[in-house]
Amino acid sequence: MPIAPEHLALLYTGPFDAYLYGRNSRDPKKRGQAGSVGDQLVEGREICLENGWPIKREFSDVGRSASRYAKRDREQFEEMIEGIESGDCRILVAWEASRYYRDLEVYVRLRNVCMAAGVLLCYNGTVYDLSKRSDRKATAQDALQAEDEAEGIRDRNLRTVRLNAKAGGPHGRILWGYARRYDPDTGDLVEQYAHPERSKVVLNIFESVAAGQSEYAILQRLRAGGERLPGIRWEQHHLSAMLRNVGYKGRRVHQGLDVGKATWPALVEEELFDAVQQIVSAPERLTTKSWAVVHLLSGIARCGLCETAPHLKILNNRGIKSYQCSEKYDVVMSEAKLDAYVEEAVIEFLESKAAAAAFSSTDDQKRTAAARLRHKQMQAQLDDARAKAAEFGPNGQPLLSIQSLAALEATLTPKIEEARVQAEAVNVPPLLRGIIGRPNVDAIWADMTIEQRRAVLRAVVNIRLMKARTSGIRKIEPGRVQLTFYGEPGFIREWRRGPVQVPPQRDDEPDSGTR
Repeated sequence: MPIAPEHLALLYTGPFDAYLYGRNSRDPKKRGQAGSVGDQLVEGREICLENGWPIKREFSDVGRSASRYAKRDREQFEEMIEGIESGDCRILVAWEASRYYRDLEVYVRLRNVCMAAGVLLCYNGTVYDLSKRSDRKATAQDALQAEDEAEGIRDRNLRTVRLNAKAGGPHGRILWGYARRYDPDTGDLVEQYAHPERSKVVLNIFESVAAGQSEYAILQRLRAGGERLPGIRWEQHHLSAMLRNVGYKGRRVHQGLDVGKATWPALVEEELFDAVQQIVSAPERLTTKSWAVVHLLSGIARCGLCETAPHLKILNNRGIKSYQCSEKYDVVMSEAKLDAYVEEAVIEFLESKAAAAAFSSTDDQKRTAAARLRHKQMQAQLDDARAKAAEFGPNGQPLLSIQSLAALEATLTPKIEEARVQAEAVNVPPLLRGIIGRPNVDAIWADMTIEQRRAVLRAVVNIRLMKARTSGIRKIEPGRVQLTFYGEPGFIREWRRGPVQVPPQRDDEPDSGTR
């Protein structure tokens, strides 16, 4: 039977060299004391002092869970197990059973180790001899209770997280660019707000991508400006994650899903954020192996002979940098010559009325605007419903039942996604808005970076290189370079890097843009 500590010397032969163990699951202030691990060890020392048990070692796991959902190991607990196995102690002291374990498998492990080493277990002011059946039964019941408490805590935490997500509240690691204010008395989160300096950096990053700058160039500028956090420099994964995080446009994500409007302010307007998503998700951008772009048309221009239109790549052709078909090498032209030809034609197109007409308010763009408005309205309706599901009336009933919310989500979610796709079908890239129809495009073009020029080329022209009539011809013959501009028949908006199936041209349809 379990016994009181003061009676231990009457039934067992000493000495009772003791191990003390303390643990808590969460210590947000990082103090390891004040009613947690520190208090547990103080109480253990008092028990040992009162009963004359020499303290051999103390072990503490701060901020470590003992349940089966634990994400981090308990290093001190493992050291304690090794000490028990070596015969270094006679009694193990903790505040309560849940400090040792909240998982039955861990209990069985500790029980077996203590039984093998003849170590007594002490918690809640009671000593247990695990070699005895009654004590094993009593400690097993306590272990079962501790595990059940852990399950209950987890269920409550998950419910709190779900409700917080529905309400749009912040959770977890803070987004770079924001700051948080806490209640000085309770430590509770009061608000998440825009950081006065970092929020400007975030907005500048999104505007730079929309303006056609590469992530590589932006990353170099950020590194030149200092560290992301003290001791942590900017890395590519920081930038990539930021550009795709809907939290920056004031949306709340839960379990990978956008669940509604957030309580914190947006650092990036929705239109700018969505425009950047089209840029960063472009297939040719995802497959580029080097951040530092060197060649204007590599991966953009296509072979006009191969049925699948593979992209052109740069090769050294007898000492001359040239674009060649990446598959059969059946077309070739010097880099300088093709670049100059395409740039001249694109500048002429951008200055023309045809470009202004192609990017003006066409029927397609009217449908796009309508889809954008429809997407915004349906998303707002769903956000409102989610907010009502997290609010309760005077009688304790939610303003909107979970069943009604689930039915509404099932109906609206596919419609919202359909509207989003339609809204992105025809969208003038921000970089083009200040160029189209201007009389001085050549001057603007000269001031652009190569990344910006490539962004413009992808948006306005398809380029096919055909085979020369015969070898040795230096000038560009008519039809050798075929250009199809935005708004012309046969223009492909999303021409993926690598082989693609090009739709066949009808016999009665002229080669658009052939020069």
